[in-house]
Amino acid sequence: MVFSTFTTRRPRATISDNQDVAGNKGTPTILRAYTDDYAGWVEDTARAVEDGRFDDIDRAALADEVRDLGKTERKEIASAFCVLVMHLLKTKYQPEKRSRSWDATIRLQRQNLAEFFAESPSLRPRAAELLRKAYGQARIDAANETAIDIDTFPETCEWTAEEVLQE
Repeated sequence: MVFSTFTTRRPRATISDNQDVAGNKGTPTILRAYTDDYAGWVEDTARAVEDGRFDDIDRAALADEVRDLGKTERKEIASAFCVLVMHLLKTKYQPEKRSRSWDATIRLQRQNLAEFFAESPSLRPRAAELLRKAYGQARIDAANETAIDIDTFPETCEWTAEEVLQE
């Protein structure tokens, strides 16, 4: 499940014009405000969509949330690339310390990335870009975990996205 941050919530409560005071079918007459009760707003908005009450929906807030879902997916992919590449760097530059744990982490992150790309195939063409974005942090993390000078690691990723992703 993806959770959004509470950064730019717009305050708004919407009164339903096509509902009676009792709230037809147990649906609230007033949708909870985006900023006051996020979880309640999500439930109310989902119910309004299911019931076809599109005029009741805070469209701007809903659009923000939908966009944030895409950002969250990209961040999760970048995070998985970061962990994976950090372990690839550690394995290459400190092979004497290679462990089953490192190998397991590499396999797990490759599986996670394969699942992300299977669920969101439109992000697959952006793999190289997401890897580039993740590499700087992976380099820092590898240096911190190995105590190897950061300048030992290349400034840009020495592997392509395809190479990083292959088993």
